[in-house]
Amino acid sequence: MTNKTIEEAKRVLIAESDALKTLADKLDDNFSNAIEKIKTIKGRVIVSGMGKSGHVGRKIAATLASTGTPAYFVHPGEASHGDLGMITADDLVLALSNSGETHELTDLIGYTRRFEIPLIAITSGADSELSRHADIALLLPKLPEACPLELAPMTSTTLMLGLGDALASALMAARGFTADEFNHFHPGGKLGRKLLKVSDLMHGADDLPLCSPDTNMKDVLVLMSTKGFGCVGVVKDQKLSGIITDGDLRRHMSDNLLNERADTIMTAAPRTTRPEALAAEALAQMKKITTLFVVDSAGMPVGILHIHDLLRAGVV
Repeated sequence: MTNKTIEEAKRVLIAESDALKTLADKLDDNFSNAIEKIKTIKGRVIVSGMGKSGHVGRKIAATLASTGTPAYFVHPGEASHGDLGMITADDLVLALSNSGETHELTDLIGYTRRFEIPLIAITSGADSELSRHADIALLLPKLPEACPLELAPMTSTTLMLGLGDALASALMAARGFTADEFNHFHPGGKLGRKLLKVSDLMHGADDLPLCSPDTNMKDVLVLMSTKGFGCVGVVKDQKLSGIITDGDLRRHMSDNLLNERADTIMTAAPRTTRPEALAAEALAQMKKITTLFVVDSAGMPVGILHIHDLLRAGVV
C-alpha cells in the first residue's frame, strides 16, 4: 500500500472524526427534547430516509430496537404506495435527510402532519422543508463531504450514524436499560453467550456435594466420587466455609488421611460466584480451578458451576 493511499485514508478518517467532535459540541436542548419525546410515545419509532440516509436509517432502527426502543424502518418510496398504513397515531417518525429537501419524504411528512404524529428530523438543512415541518429538528453541522470530489455522502452519513447511536445510548441511560434486558434481545450468537448468567448454567441444590466440618474423610471421598464435580463444599452455619478438591487430597496424602475431619483438609474461604453474575465473569475467576460454588447474599451454597458448563455454552 502506497504512502499516498494511506494518507488519503487518514484524511477521510480525520475529517469524519473532526466532524463528529463538531456535532458533539453543537448538541443543544433539541436533543434532550427528542429523548423526552421518544420516551413518552406508546408505539414505535418509525425511521425513514432515502438513499444513503436510508441505509443509515436502517441501522439506527436496528440499534434502537435492540436497546429497548421499539423501532422499524419504513422506506419513503414504499410509504407513498401503501406502507403509510404501517404508521399509527401512537408512533413517532424519525426522518433522515442531509438536505432536508428529499422529495420522496414529502408524503411521509404530510401524513405525520395530518394525523398529528410526532416528527423528528435529522438534517443539516435548518430552513429546509423537513426542518420547518418537524416538531424537533436535530441539525447536523454543514461540513464538506470527506469524498475527494466532495460529492459522495461520507461525512454527512457518519454524522447521522453517530447521532443515531447517541440517541440510542441516551435513551438507554434515561430508561435505566440493563444488561439483562439487553440479553433478552440478543439470545443468539457470541453476544448472547457473553450475556448468559451463572444461574442459566449452574447445577442446582440437588446436585451440590456438601458436607459438614466434622464429616469423616471416608465419607467425603464417597460424596466427591458420587457427585462427580471433583470437589466437596464444607458448610458451617449454613455458609460455605471451605472446599475440598483433589488437590487438597494430594497435599494432605498420608496413612491417616481417611480418618481426618473435613475441616482439617479443606481450603478455607474458597472462590465463589453469585447466581446473578455473568457467566463470563465467573470464567474470569476460574484461574487454575475448574469449579465454583454459587452462593447467595448470605453465603449459602445454592449451586455449582463447572468449567465444562461454560465450554458447552460457548462462553469460553
